[in-house]
Amino acid sequence: MRKSKKVEIRGVGEVLLERSHRAKHINLTIKTLNAIRVAVPMDVTFADAELFARSKREWMRKHLNRIEIMVRQIEQVSKETPLDRKAAREILVSRLDELAEKHNLPYNKVFVKNQKTRWGSCSMKNNINLNVNLVRVPLELMDYAIIHELVHTRVKNHSQHFWNRLERYLPNARTFDQELDRYWFLLSD
Repeated sequence: MRKSKKVEIRGVGEVLLERSHRAKHINLTIKTLNAIRVAVPMDVTFADAELFARSKREWMRKHLNRIEIMVRQIEQVSKETPLDRKAAREILVSRLDELAEKHNLPYNKVFVKNQKTRWGSCSMKNNINLNVNLVRVPLELMDYAIIHELVHTRVKNHSQHFWNRLERYLPNARTFDQELDRYWFLLSD
């Protein structure tokens, strides 16, 4: 059984159809301008997956246009204000310390990295990793990401208990979470 197949869709480009044991439904994702993937459940044919992908042609074109605009914006931001990692670290660590003290959420160590897939993380030892690109998002979203990780020093998962606790410090946390997702293109910078 073939694991993947590439198809060309006019006005969109190459789309990867890829078998997935985890997929329960056909799932279309656009990661970057050159990475469109259709997760194909094991019981679905590539022909059906291709028909699905072709039916989503206009949706893909719309989102590819939005991505292209965002990519140009981030390239412009990068040219105009190159990321100074040392300054970014100072800003992030300072804000982390302020918020940790304000909310009585101590942490162990902090690391500032250029992570490609996430804004932050918190280890079992309460070490916090923050993405250096958080300095490029609006302050309220940077604060959201930091408080999110600080709450993980108390709750190590994304259960309802976690979200309830996060809401105590930051009402409408899920709205901030969705808003931060709109800056995903900064993760690949």
